[in-house]
Formats: sequence, structure tokens, C-alpha cells
Amino acid sequence: MSAESNEKMQLDWLYSTQLFGVKLGLDNTQRLLHEMHLPAPGQKFIHVAGTNGKGSVCAFAHSLLNAAGIGAGLFTSPHLIQFRERIRDQERMINREETTQGLARLREQVKDWDPHPTFFELTFALALEWFAMRQNDWVVLETGMGGRLDATNAILPAVTVITSISLDHQQVLGNTLGLIAAEKAGIIKPGVPVITLKQVPEVMEVISRVARERGAPLTIVTTPVRGYELGLAGQHQLWNAALAVAALKVIGVKLPEPVLRHGLKNVHWPARFQRLDKNERMILDGAHNIDSAETLVRTWLHRYPGEKASIIFGATASKDIRAIIRAMQPIAASWHFTGFQSPRAAPPEQLREVQASAFGKAVETHVHQTPPAALVAAQKGKDRVLITGSLYLAGEVLAHVRGEDAIFQSSAQ
Repeated sequence: MSAESNEKMQLDWLYSTQLFGVKLGLDNTQRLLHEMHLPAPGQKFIHVAGTNGKGSVCAFAHSLLNAAGIGAGLFTSPHLIQFRERIRDQERMINREETTQGLARLREQVKDWDPHPTFFELTFALALEWFAMRQNDWVVLETGMGGRLDATNAILPAVTVITSISLDHQQVLGNTLGLIAAEKAGIIKPGVPVITLKQVPEVMEVISRVARERGAPLTIVTTPVRGYELGLAGQHQLWNAALAVAALKVIGVKLPEPVLRHGLKNVHWPARFQRLDKNERMILDGAHNIDSAETLVRTWLHRYPGEKASIIFGATASKDIRAIIRAMQPIAASWHFTGFQSPRAAPPEQLREVQASAFGKAVETHVHQTPPAALVAAQKGKDRVLITGSLYLAGEVLAHVRGEDAIFQSSAQ
């Protein structure tokens, strides 16, 4: 059997565990890590939670650590094109053989477990095992959906970071900002420094209270990074960069000017206002909730004042689709609604109905069953093309544009 076939067999097993859904809780993760003797002794962690920007903060922190000459692992989710993107360090992402062997070991270890570990728990264990084998001094961890009961919360970090909090995943995390903030603030550990930025009062009250109750020194970032070229576009990224810089300074990482310049400029984090061609005719952004949609619109207007976009839009059915479309309507020259390879994708016909119910025939709308079909149609117009609404859609489009359709791996988480 080929290396590709072996990897596919193990990944098929891993993806099958998505049937167990998302089980918030730490018992299985703690058991897994205990039996696997993880994390590695002496390994230190930066733990990041939030609604928007947490992936970008992780990317900035990882890039700055690399620029400082510090070997660091990076754990993020979801992937865009292939599973192995979730687990990487300063040199490379986990390779095919390591993924195959690691999953085979996990599969044998948990075969009789009840309850069975979930997709995310197993992926996190695979990552920590790889980081241990790679002898990474530091690991940057992005939480999954929440914080308090997220698998990543089974470790003790050196610093925690809470990014911008807004409404998302209400069906799991709660339907108010206060409830969601309480879940995110669950990553705050006794005595461990916590970094955040100034948030709305309802959120700020929760973070401040939890930090105070747990004796965690709280730093509130009040100014964005200034005077440096960033590798990610948008004013909001100045704040994400500032959170990463503040976190590294708190844990004692020295960041002289050359390190800051190199780390902030050379950060790579796809599908965040990513220009897919030199002429910037196609922009890819994974905005998938109200707050990120509003941020995307501000970034668009700042970058392309007076211009509107042919918007290729796909979303998961659980999102507040009406609110997201409403936020983006002001920059829409036309809409191209599409499905994508995920069981969570909303039918494109439903997306058009939502748009029509709110805005009638204000602009042209089109329905496409696949992202490639939407791309072909949208590119026929004179306007720039904006692909957005879901990271799952973003990954599928990125794979197609790069000619990597054959290695694209869809995922429900």
C-alpha cells in the first residue's frame, strides 16, 4: 500500500470520529495526555482563545518566536486544504508518515474507550506527541470552539490571550456576550498572566472578574502596533499583532527591532484578506460571523474605496446568515451563492432566498453548486471578486486556485 493510501486510511478513521460530534469536556483529553506522557517536560505554551482573530494572533506569535530564533510548534484549526496544516513548527508541518504512524498509535490506544475520543481530542493529542518528538521549546495553541471545556485547556500555559469576543456558536457557547465571554475566559489559569484588548463592557467585566478570582495578572492592550509593516492586511491586524507582542513580552521573550520587523512582516496566515493574484482581482477572506463580516467590509472600503465586489458567498447552516449578508450588502455589486464540500454547508438556493428577503432585487444574484463554477461566473464581470462566508469555502477555493484540488480534504470541524 502506498504512503498516500496509508495516510488516507488513518485519516478516514479520524474523520469518522466526527460522528461523535463536539463533546465539550476535558476528561478524555486528560486521560489521553496522561497515558501518552504528554506534554513533554519543560515545554511551554501560549494559549489563545476568542471569537475573531485568534488564528491571526497565533500566527503572529509563532512568526515572532521564529524570528527570535526560538523553536516553536503551532496548533490551529480548521485546516484550509489538508489536515496536516493544523500541526507545524518553525521548519515544516507534520509529514505524511508521521501523521499515519501517529494516528495508528492513537487508534490502537483508544479502540475500547467509552466514550470514544472526538476528532478534535485525537488531533490535539497527535499534535502534542509531534511537538514532543520535535523538541519544540514553545507551542502556540489555538483553542477550538470555546475555551473552558476545549481540549486545548488540558494544558497549563505560560500565558493566555483572549482576542475579540462577539456572537458566534451561540447554540453551544450561549446566546449572550457574557455567556460566550465566560466560556472563553475559562482558559484563564490561577497565577498565569492573561492578555486581552479593550472589549465591550459586558465582555470586559467577565474577563476582569475571572482574572481577579484566579489571581491571574491582567494586561489590557490599548494601542495597536504602529510603525511596522505587517504581512496581514487590515487595521484589525494591528491589534492582533499587538496582542501577540504583549504576550511574548510578558513571558520574557526579547523582541529587538530586527526581530519585530521580520516577525511581523513575514507572518503567513491564508484566507485573511488574502490577495490571490498580483492585480488583486480576487480576494479571499474566511469571515464567517457578524463581527468578522463587518471587519471585512471596513478593510475592503479602506483598501478599495468606492469599489464594490462580485461576492462569492457560502456559509454553514448554523450561522446567522441574514446578519452576515446584511453586513456585506453595502459592498456587493453582485452575489454568487455557492455550496461547498461540507455536510454543514447551507444550500446556495437558501442563501439567495435569505438575501432576497432582505434586499429584494437590489443587485444581481446567482446560484452555483460548486465554488469553481462560482469563480468562473464571477470573474466574467468587471468588479473585483471577493470570496467569503466560511473557512471551509476558503480552503476549497484556495485548493482550486493553486491547482491542488486532488489533495483537498474537507472537514466538518
